[in-house]
Amino acid sequence: FIEGFSKIVLPLSQLTRKSVKFEWTDHCESSFQELKRRLTTAPVLTIPDPSRSFTIYSDSSRQGLGCLLMQDGQVVAFASRQLKTHEQNYPKHDLELAAVVHALKIWRHYLYGGQCEIFTDHKSLQYIFTQKELNMRQRHWLELVKDYDCTIQYHLGKANVVADALSRKVKGDLTYVVTQQ
Repeated sequence: FIEGFSKIVLPLSQLTRKSVKFEWTDHCESSFQELKRRLTTAPVLTIPDPSRSFTIYSDSSRQGLGCLLMQDGQVVAFASRQLKTHEQNYPKHDLELAAVVHALKIWRHYLYGGQCEIFTDHKSLQYIFTQKELNMRQRHWLELVKDYDCTIQYHLGKANVVADALSRKVKGDLTYVVTQQ
C-alpha cells in the first residue's frame, strides 16, 4: 500500500502515453525518488477484524477520489485515485457518490457481509435511497451500494480532513494529518 500512489506516479505514468515524448524531467525524478522512498518505508495500519463494523470516510475533488477505511478509530487502509477523463465532467453529486462506490468496490473483501457506516461531506447523499429521480449512472451505483449493509451519514467537510486530502493534490506527508485527528 502506498497512500496517494496515483498522484505520486502521475508524471511517470504520463511518460508511457503514446502521444507524449519520453523526457525525464526534474518533476519525474522527484516523483521517482518519492515513490522509491515510499516503497522502502511501511505505514502503520491496523489489521481489520471482519466480525466488527467498519467506518468509511469518502470525498471527491476535481482531481480525484479519496477514501479512508477505519475500524474502532484505527486506520485500516487509504485509497485514492485520479479521475478518469470522462469523470471530470460529472456533477459534484455524482463525484461524491463515485467516491463511495470506489470505497465499496476496493474494500469489498472487508465490507461485504458486514456492517459499515459511510461518512461524506455531501449532505444530499444521505437521502440517495429515497430520491425519486436518478440518472442511469446513479441507479447503477445505487444497486451496488444496496448490496452492502451500510448507512451513509453527513460529515462536515472541515472534519473530513483525511479523505479530503486524499482526493486532492497533497504536498507533505499525510501521516501528519492522520496522527493529528
